[in-house]
Amino acid sequence: MASLPLGVLLVIFAAAAVAIWVAGIELSKQTDVLSMRLQLGAALGGLILLAIATNLPELAITVSAALSGDVGVAVGNILGGIAIQTVVLVALDAFGVRGDRPLTYRAASLVLVLEAALVTAVLAVVIAGTQLPGNLIVWRLTPVPILIAVLWLVGLLLLQRAGKSLPWHESGQPPDGQEHPRGHSQKATERDATAKGISTARSATIFGLAAAVTLVAGVILERSGEAAAGRVGLSGVLFGATVLAAATSLPELSTGLASVKNGDYQLAMSDIFGGNAFLPVLFLLATLLSAKSVLPQAHASDIYLTAVGILLTLVYAAGLLFRPQRKIARMGIDSLVVLVLYVFAVAGLFAVAN
Repeated sequence: MASLPLGVLLVIFAAAAVAIWVAGIELSKQTDVLSMRLQLGAALGGLILLAIATNLPELAITVSAALSGDVGVAVGNILGGIAIQTVVLVALDAFGVRGDRPLTYRAASLVLVLEAALVTAVLAVVIAGTQLPGNLIVWRLTPVPILIAVLWLVGLLLLQRAGKSLPWHESGQPPDGQEHPRGHSQKATERDATAKGISTARSATIFGLAAAVTLVAGVILERSGEAAAGRVGLSGVLFGATVLAAATSLPELSTGLASVKNGDYQLAMSDIFGGNAFLPVLFLLATLLSAKSVLPQAHASDIYLTAVGILLTLVYAAGLLFRPQRKIARMGIDSLVVLVLYVFAVAGLFAVAN
């Protein structure tokens, strides 16, 4: 694609982003249907299926970048994706939540605070992993990506247990939160599919086709975007952490808006935190495919983005605990703080990268 004109590259990039948006909507719907039909629900299998489905663009880009040896784009996309997917919550708060109470007031739950803690723990391991020697690799594996994957799985098991019961009053649910139980929008989606006569086999077929479109579009997005970024003088790290990360966050945005529209605020936030906790697991795949110790090759900008992701996550964790009631500029004070911090963080990223 490097030989194509800049205008053509931008059109290809935009078309791939649209394909990811449309396919992401179908992935979200069919994930809900299959989780209910296969009785996965909020069980471990359902959480893993949802995490993979909403992060297929990042998966495609990681595979493409690792096979081509350009691990910098993969690392920047993963860590930049965590930061910008957290900012997706700002959009959900400002444009999705109706009424006079912000997102974290409606979604408040101790389980969500635990999910934010899992994201923070995984990112802390990522930062530690960047300081290890690059030659610490055996059988195409390094210890830190394995530890991240194990930590993620253990975290999911604990969250599954916490979702059933917590030794707190009302199992960690605050008064005046969302009206219906978490996950009710998934059941509504499945009932709608049943009413339309969509069988489990058809749902699985649609899921597979949407996944294939997302994977192909993700590769096209990475290749065309990287070529376009090179034309305008934007480094691979900056491109992966900003423009590419924003484009690959479209499934989370469409899924979140659907959940918020249905009043399932907790599910909307859980999808974001769950996806953010899963993304660093892709470092294990990148290590296997590239046969390189990926994390020790992280640049200062990658470590910077990891710190930004931790900070933004903690702001929302505090919002879930303190439950701000007022809206400012159509959003809660925590969302406003996250937006301001992210704007300053992107400005700082250009300074760090240069």
